[in-house]
Amino acid sequence: MAEKAGSESPPAYHHDEIKGTELAGEDRRDSLVDTARRQSVALNIVENPLKDKSKEQVAADGEAFAHKFGMPQHAELFGRAALVARDSDHFDTVAGLRPDELGALAYEKDHKWHGPIMLWYSIALCAVGAATQGWDQTGSNGANLSFPQEFGLDSTPEDPNPRGEWIVGVINAIIFLTAGLIGAFIVDPLNHYLGRRGEIFVTAACLTATPIGSGFAQSWQGLFAARFIMGIGLGAKNATVPIYSAEMAPHRIRGALVMFWQLWVVAGIFLGFCANVIVKDTGDIAWRLQLGSAFIPSFVLMVGVFFCPESPRWLMKHGKIEKGFNSMNRLRANPIIAARDYYYSYVIYQDELKIARGSGYFQRLWDCFSVGRIRRANYGASTVMIAQQMCGINIISFYSSTIFEEAGYTATQALYASLGYGAVQVVATIPTLFLIDTKGRRTLTLATFPGMCIFLLAAGLSLLKDDGSRASQVGPVVLFVYLFTICYSLGEGPVAFQYSAEVFPTIQREQGMAWAVCVNNTFAGVLSLTFPRMRSVMTPTGAFGFYAGLNLIAWFMIFCFVRETKQLTLEELDQVFSIPTSKYISHEATVWLPYFIKRHILRKKIAKPPNIIDRQARVEDKIKA
Repeated sequence: MAEKAGSESPPAYHHDEIKGTELAGEDRRDSLVDTARRQSVALNIVENPLKDKSKEQVAADGEAFAHKFGMPQHAELFGRAALVARDSDHFDTVAGLRPDELGALAYEKDHKWHGPIMLWYSIALCAVGAATQGWDQTGSNGANLSFPQEFGLDSTPEDPNPRGEWIVGVINAIIFLTAGLIGAFIVDPLNHYLGRRGEIFVTAACLTATPIGSGFAQSWQGLFAARFIMGIGLGAKNATVPIYSAEMAPHRIRGALVMFWQLWVVAGIFLGFCANVIVKDTGDIAWRLQLGSAFIPSFVLMVGVFFCPESPRWLMKHGKIEKGFNSMNRLRANPIIAARDYYYSYVIYQDELKIARGSGYFQRLWDCFSVGRIRRANYGASTVMIAQQMCGINIISFYSSTIFEEAGYTATQALYASLGYGAVQVVATIPTLFLIDTKGRRTLTLATFPGMCIFLLAAGLSLLKDDGSRASQVGPVVLFVYLFTICYSLGEGPVAFQYSAEVFPTIQREQGMAWAVCVNNTFAGVLSLTFPRMRSVMTPTGAFGFYAGLNLIAWFMIFCFVRETKQLTLEELDQVFSIPTSKYISHEATVWLPYFIKRHILRKKIAKPPNIIDRQARVEDKIKA
């Protein structure tokens, strides 16, 4: 899987140079700049760098590592671990391994989910961090039914209140705007000075205090201020928790953990809807309890993180080598596994330093837009992130209770219908855990966006039905919203963060992910800001139709810019993203699309054409010849 390959191996930047005259002028300049900056250290490090040394040298280096960093008692352990890291698939050929070490390595190979209690405790806590995001989103969903009346911001067709509609939109949107524009970009300094655990504690404390502050707000300005600060904490937390879990987790399950992030986000959405229903009968304070209940997962995260170890990778980067190994030892089932993973991480980190030498934070961020291979990855990541907002899912997440109430449900019925929406999203996300690495990210999104367009348009048109029976209207609306949600959960929902996390090279991953999170949250804020007024001016049917049209636009954007990454190694990812965009679109339009139509629509039995990497390899062979 690409995430596995890319998590600890630096990128190779060689494919653009090979194409030579096949590149357009801009891409050729990109390749020359890229090659000049990195070629001297990057060409031979996609493979395990320890394999370039003899067994004797690797063992000696492992022992020297232990002595150098004040761990002489572990010198022999690191010598054996270095040999295991040199060829992990054939650990049974390493001389000198103890019986318990051989047993631990063999068990790990056959049981990829095996690990100590501390590892799973830490990962479970990261899942709570994901649920925090979903709960924060849905607290305002239920509160939207009543807090506008509290502050004189309500609007009806008979008595429109444009100013109130914009203020309601701003209050709902501000957490995403500040998450994307502020929170995502303060992650680097917060992590540098506070560590992963410290940053998570501070942001969890922020996300514990601000929902409570929202519940006690005495004016819309106070509610706005609380949610403004909440968004900063949300953005910073969202960018750190996945990194923390990835740095703790064994490589064999790291990709699955990215998927679990989305699963637990939707679980948080469901739990938030549950809380909305539980407090619905508390009268005038219901909206305050609905907003305030979001402190629950954040409080659990804030307290629980005290018992987690610090990220071994963070400790290593800050020169605390012995503490880093002790932390890794708490997260692995046997010291030989901990020493193997930690020493190999150290070796790879030294190579990363060579590649990044002289490149500061902002230079690496600029590389995401200036270097051809990384820029094309950024195109794909930005596309799936913005498509997640263009599809319209968050008009349901933010305003489903309001939509269902306007369709004919009572406030209580609307809350239960929203609870059903949350449950559907959780259940429909589970199959994607198994489909995303078999069917692929690009395939799932291309297959589901047309359905999302159709069902969202159908939900909007159902709102036009007016035969005097409100029940006959609201039933189709809820049905089509649920079908839309199923399509979203099988494609765009889980794919967006999975794809963005794996397409960037190791050195630019934090910067690339920060930009992707910024795009996602900023446009979520724009959507939340504009929908209340859009619903009034365009009617709900018009608003649904507008987003149905955006689904089609998103489909074409994905077709052009999102390249398949399923089960690709890092070297193959470099090859895929080194192909110019114009050539990629030409291949998809003239090779893949005709094949798809003939094979799956016209049902003709034709041979599957070679993929774009194979076709490009043939071109390169001709050039070399």
